[in-house]
Amino acid sequence: MDFVGRRKVWFLISGILIISGIISILLTGMNVGIDFKGGTILHYDIGENFDNSQVRHILNQFDLKDNEVKKAGEDKQEVIIRTRVLSQSEKAEIFNAFKAKWPNTQSIRMEEVDPIIGGELRNAALVALVIAAIGMIIYITLRFEFKFAVTAIIAVLHDALVVLSFFALLKIPVNAPFVAAILTVIGYSINDTIVVYDRIRENLKLMHRASLENIVNSSIIQTLTRSINTSLTTLIVITILYILGGETIKDFALALIVGILAGTYSSIFIASPLWVMWKKTERGIL
Repeated sequence: MDFVGRRKVWFLISGILIISGIISILLTGMNVGIDFKGGTILHYDIGENFDNSQVRHILNQFDLKDNEVKKAGEDKQEVIIRTRVLSQSEKAEIFNAFKAKWPNTQSIRMEEVDPIIGGELRNAALVALVIAAIGMIIYITLRFEFKFAVTAIIAVLHDALVVLSFFALLKIPVNAPFVAAILTVIGYSINDTIVVYDRIRENLKLMHRASLENIVNSSIIQTLTRSINTSLTTLIVITILYILGGETIKDFALALIVGILAGTYSSIFIASPLWVMWKKTERGIL
């Protein structure tokens, strides 16, 4: 398969998805969770089966339409509500409304999340990303070359933007687990890209008379089975985690699923074709 020759198709697919996400963010913004904007977490044990629509109906009575409602617990009889900052009287009134609807309701926790914590978390994540990017550039440059390092970082950035766009388009709340998922995806993606680069480096010595396109296409094909098998086994585990892991980690698992798919895609269709383009530009043949 001509992975490099059809690079414009791969770039177009990624561009459409990422630009759609950016446009969505510009027009309607991200659905930022209370981890970043602050709020109150209410965790109740209802004591019987219920529907989220029933919970939302109660919350609407208190003008709490912008909130996040998730079932929790092994028997799905618990509910976790993330909403704006509530006063003590509002918390008491909401709890009483739940008791009136479901008499066995018990309060498990009521927590306040300070937006300062979210800001600190965001800044710490950005610092971690910058440090990780610098470290990866140094490592890949020493082991391979600077062009490999830069294109690998572009591929990693592509994966993060794809996950961000996915969450923006579907208006899924972005909370602390999202940041953790992005950092995990970056680590996974760079490892997958390095495997392809390693094979390219080997083939550059063995196929020194072949064109860059042929060398890269051959290298991708030689590592394709490994990349797909590794991604599939990882996706199976995370998908099971998404289905059976409970509501509290669903968004984290979903971000990992999207990120691993994007990482596998970028290591095959984005990173190496970008490297070929740069090398050919350097040689003045693009």
